[in-house]
Amino acid sequence: MTAEYADLQARIGYTFRNEGLLLEALTHSSFANEHQVNRPPDYERLEFLGDAVLEMVTSAHLYHLLPDMKEGDLTKKRAAQVCEDALFQRAEAFDLKKHIRLGRGEEKTGGRERASIIADVTEALIGAIYIDGGQEAAESFIRTFILCDIAPGKEQLDFKSALQEKLQENGSIELRYEMLASEGPEHRKEFRYGVFLNGKKLGEGRGHSKKSAQQRAAREALNKMEE
Repeated sequence: MTAEYADLQARIGYTFRNEGLLLEALTHSSFANEHQVNRPPDYERLEFLGDAVLEMVTSAHLYHLLPDMKEGDLTKKRAAQVCEDALFQRAEAFDLKKHIRLGRGEEKTGGRERASIIADVTEALIGAIYIDGGQEAAESFIRTFILCDIAPGKEQLDFKSALQEKLQENGSIELRYEMLASEGPEHRKEFRYGVFLNGKKLGEGRGHSKKSAQQRAAREALNKMEE
């Protein structure tokens, strides 16, 4: 294992016994497709497992943390904690994006900054930790990095609402979201949305759902406005 991956393990506080699982969790299908001879496995199966582990641990955490909250509100709270944009933000704490193995084409088109990919790899990493170290190790990672600031009444930032409020301060209200593209197979479709003010594009975002893509577009617009 190179020093690069040793650094990642130090950052997440977990050392893999089977380092092949870590590499699998970090391997995008575009990278695997470029290596047809001895093709490495990509992260999609680990992502499938990690998603289930993350939902279970988060559900249990919220159940005990918020004993008076109704089922519908718990569902919304969980969704806010494990959504694509939330995982993208959490992954910044251990600089996950620089370790992802991408194909040349995906690299050129900005895949390393794409929230959908980073969120998927985060779930794959959870799956890899679960297989390598068991539920306790996976739960420790989730509590440290994903549920780190969860508290009663604290919600994931809604970038769309924040952008709307920011623009309304200046009397600007003609804000609209437009789908620019829909790519990929049905079971892993990715949407690309732009957010426009008076016909001018303020930001653009991608996501596995229309909502997450719109949130990413709003976040980019807010970041540009703060520059």
